[in-house]
Amino acid sequence: MKQFRTSSHSAFRLFYHLVLITKYRRKCMNNAVLDDLEVITRNICEKWGCALVEFNGEADHVHILFEAHPHMEMSKFVGNLKTVTSRLIRKAHARYLSRWYWKPVFWSGSYAVVTAGGAPLEIIKRYIESQQRPLQ
Repeated sequence: MKQFRTSSHSAFRLFYHLVLITKYRRKCMNNAVLDDLEVITRNICEKWGCALVEFNGEADHVHILFEAHPHMEMSKFVGNLKTVTSRLIRKAHARYLSRWYWKPVFWSGSYAVVTAGGAPLEIIKRYIESQQRPLQ
């Protein structure tokens, strides 16, 4: 059985898969940028009470798998994550990134976030369908 996290009135296990892409989908991330992004992302997750489960990326996007509390406001978290990582990465890698960006940008304005983990949806659907309703 999976271990649930708990708070005063709830038990939960919520995983999210977040995908961020660079502005104009520029292929500007190298290993050094990705390594720094992972460290910064881990620190931000800890500050928000999240747990970074997995992080990786390619030259123009990153995938972030994290576990979060149900009270967390996802849009505020993602906005903070994008703002802080952009600022710190542009500062740490200014010379390198100047080949792609002249203005203070790094991430695209959009993002994708999907819930993840647990049983596949079809199994959950069948489990819910098989519940025995009371007769009255």
